[in-house]
Amino acid sequence: MLRLGFPVIGVEDVARATEFWTAALNLVATQDWASDTWRTLAHPDGSGFALAVMRSESPVQTHPRLHLDLFVDTTAEQEAEIERLVGLGATRVDWDSYPPESDFVVLADPDGNAFCVVDLSVAPSGS
Repeated sequence: MLRLGFPVIGVEDVARATEFWTAALNLVATQDWASDTWRTLAHPDGSGFALAVMRSESPVQTHPRLHLDLFVDTTAEQEAEIERLVGLGATRVDWDSYPPESDFVVLADPDGNAFCVVDLSVAPSGS
């Protein structure tokens, strides 16, 4: 039976990406399939894999077709998490495609991969 595994993020620096994403999402790096070019990240409670980072030589896409959405429940939490993530090494992206009254903010991880921090209290599904 086919089933979804976990998202894999292509990065230039596996160690740096592992440090960022484990801190950002409260994950732990596992030894499963670990190498210089791959790290699997899991939930600390042992409930399973969450994400992986893989060495990639392809360039970062400015407008990626696939990206991570990270959810928060309030605008205050969104602001606090953005500041925390920037403190961990994320950067704010000068996004040219924000809709009016956007519920998300675009950041990039230390390798330049875009991701969104979505405030569910103002998201269309939260209305």
